[in-house]
Amino acid sequence: MATVITHALVAGAFASFGPRNVSRTKLALSMAILAMLPDIDVIGLAFGIPYGDVFGHRGFTHSLLFAFSCALVWTSVAFRSVSLFGPEWWRIFVLLWLATASHGFLDAFTDGGLGIGFFIPFDTTRYFFPWRPLATSPLSVASFVNRALRILVNELIWIGIPMAFVLLASHAVRAIWYRRDA
Repeated sequence: MATVITHALVAGAFASFGPRNVSRTKLALSMAILAMLPDIDVIGLAFGIPYGDVFGHRGFTHSLLFAFSCALVWTSVAFRSVSLFGPEWWRIFVLLWLATASHGFLDAFTDGGLGIGFFIPFDTTRYFFPWRPLATSPLSVASFVNRALRILVNELIWIGIPMAFVLLASHAVRAIWYRRDA
């Protein structure tokens, strides 16, 4: 898996695409939390759920259905001030769904593990992308500390630098949209 820090930063970076009248901070924080949430499945390891199980690591909580469900609930609860199923609500929902789903997509670029259960419960096959440049972050803190520098530099190169360009582009696009709407 990519580190939880990277998952959060990638998702939060896209908050600038949210509706104007919604707090960018609230949206970015929501997106960051939802992007980290799929790794809640590591708790199952302590309860004897095998890694490769449907509810094991990178299983159901990394699926597109899980992402959809989380986004639906979070949008409805955390953004109650937005008109239910209105255009702004849908925009927030899509951003939250993409933020949650981004976790599995980033993990599918890693060099270890058993793959991602994108289509669980409809299909239990686990998938990786053909190109896997990201170093897998270990599940234990002790193991991570030993390899932290290598993992974080790898993520900076493959994710951090491209995300910086995405952020710059998104701010430029927003500035153009705001000038056009003014």
